[in-house]
Amino acid sequence: MVFMKRYPSPDPVTRAIAKLGRDISLARRRRRLSQASLADRSGIAVNTVRRLEKGEPSGSIEHLARILYVLGELERLETLLDTGTDELGLLMMDESLPQRIRTRQSKAAL
Repeated sequence: MVFMKRYPSPDPVTRAIAKLGRDISLARRRRRLSQASLADRSGIAVNTVRRLEKGEPSGSIEHLARILYVLGELERLETLLDTGTDELGLLMMDESLPQRIRTRQSKAAL
C-alpha cells in the first residue's frame, strides 16, 4: 500500500476554509434550516455538514456544490474562477503576447 505524504495547509488556506464553514453555517441558520434538514436536502450525511461548517478540510467540492444548490447560491461557485474575470491570468496572457505580428510572404507574391 502506498501512502501519500500529507502536507499541512498554509495558514491562509486554513483561514479561508474556516470562514467558508462559518458562512455556510450562517446561511443555513438564516434560512431556518437545521443541519439535518440541509443534509437531507443536499443528499449528504449530517456529519459531513458538521465537518464543513467546522471548517475541516476533508469535504469534497461535490458536497460544497450540493449545499450551495440547496442554499440557492450555486451560481457563486460557477463564477468563482471565471476565466473572463481572471485578472492575473489575463495579465499573464497579455504579457506573453508577441510585440508584433509579421505577415508571411508567400512564394507566389515574390
